[in-house]
Amino acid sequence: MTTLNQANIASLPTSVSRGNYDRTKLQHGIAHIGVGAFHRAHQGIYLDRVLEKTGSSEWGLVGIGLLPFDAPMRDAMAAQNGLYTVNELSANGDRNVRLVQCMTEYLYAPGNFEAVLQKLTEPNIRIVSLTITEGGYLMDNRGQFQLSHPSVQADLSNPTQPQSALGIIIEALHRRRVAGTPAFTVMSCDNLRHNGDQAKKATLAFASARDVELGAWIEKNVTFPNGMVDRITPAMNPELRDQLNAKSGVNDQAPVISEDFIQWVLEDNFVNGRPEWATGGVTLTSNVTPYEEAKIRLLNGSHQMLSYPSFLSGLRRVDIALQDPLFSKYIDNFLNQDSGPWLSDIPGMELGGYKKKLMERFGNSAIGDQLARLCLDGGSKIPGFLLPTIQANLKAYGRCPRLAFLLASYNHYIHTNKDDNGDTYELKEPNALALLQPIIESSDPMTFLRNRDLVGDAAEFPEFVKEYLAYGESIKAHGCRKTLENLDQISSPTH
Repeated sequence: MTTLNQANIASLPTSVSRGNYDRTKLQHGIAHIGVGAFHRAHQGIYLDRVLEKTGSSEWGLVGIGLLPFDAPMRDAMAAQNGLYTVNELSANGDRNVRLVQCMTEYLYAPGNFEAVLQKLTEPNIRIVSLTITEGGYLMDNRGQFQLSHPSVQADLSNPTQPQSALGIIIEALHRRRVAGTPAFTVMSCDNLRHNGDQAKKATLAFASARDVELGAWIEKNVTFPNGMVDRITPAMNPELRDQLNAKSGVNDQAPVISEDFIQWVLEDNFVNGRPEWATGGVTLTSNVTPYEEAKIRLLNGSHQMLSYPSFLSGLRRVDIALQDPLFSKYIDNFLNQDSGPWLSDIPGMELGGYKKKLMERFGNSAIGDQLARLCLDGGSKIPGFLLPTIQANLKAYGRCPRLAFLLASYNHYIHTNKDDNGDTYELKEPNALALLQPIIESSDPMTFLRNRDLVGDAAEFPEFVKEYLAYGESIKAHGCRKTLENLDQISSPTH
């Protein structure tokens, strides 16, 4: 097995594909905060393609980790000179292992945040991109930035030595403004609606709270393109890592596994230049909204609909859940009856075919996507991925049984820590635990439904409330699977 590093690139197995460009000549043009599996399997792949096809040397990538749990990535990237492999697996068993070479440095901020700030003030850094999760932008359900959040207050108290992603971006922009260096583009690559607009709103609110003039300068000089990103990237563990490496013949400390599908629709709104994204397969457009609405309502919405009910039923993998006729029909009905009707076809994206492809992607047993990954951080995901569909159905019909069932399942999930079989699990809510804590501590199921940050005005629709409460009682008494089997009977007016 070949150890992965710069010196051994030429010695890697010939089955490992790679871009034909000289990475040693790259200078950093993009800094990316949050180098997780999704970024490396998505933006990293696109950038690697661009560098191969254009021969450009000005858009090399520097990765940045801000949190203590980024230490293993720091160690892996230091040993591997920023190199890693992406294992793309199709449903029919085809495998493509690609070496990604675009990241030539990785900065670990804890203990040395100043090094990150200095990097972001370099004139050649013209894009700062982000994957900091849906909750990382600190926007509440009313679209307001949470200025009172402890991380924001800490950075406002010590603005020249920030530790949050947004605080670091703002301080870097402040330094560039003082030095007369042109601003960079802030490019969100996170899975949320209008991600660029959200990043802009959060940054301006944060910056203006620090210095009104700085906020005004950022608003005038920085762009925040919206983008829709899509690729299923399961979580990694040591056993899976070893399996991937054994098959690839590469000793990679941080390999990535993903499906073979990939999509990126990006608003062409860059203030200080950009790579030739289109050469790498990115769809550039002036209006991302229809694409992101379709993707978030259908793919991410389906993931949330599947997550808690199937996990509580004792299942652990997405593909196995979709092989179960009960869950397959449940998701198909959600796509075609609850979510799909509120969307329209858009150029290059016919919704009927897209929904069919989604079911195929979810059923990809080669990647073995974990339901636990879908369950992670539901307090942040449910408002973004499901709330608009909930509101559309409630406004039109006053009820929506499947969505009431999902909310009842989630409320049960955060209270019990046991599935239908009695197996325990750990609740992981890294971004919304403070919001959820009063709900967890309450025995009243309506505490959850009355939380407008999570579910809007759902508590004001009597039929929906009745269904939600009935499903909750049934889940508690008979389990999640049995409740789904009898969903219509439980929600019927005669029940």
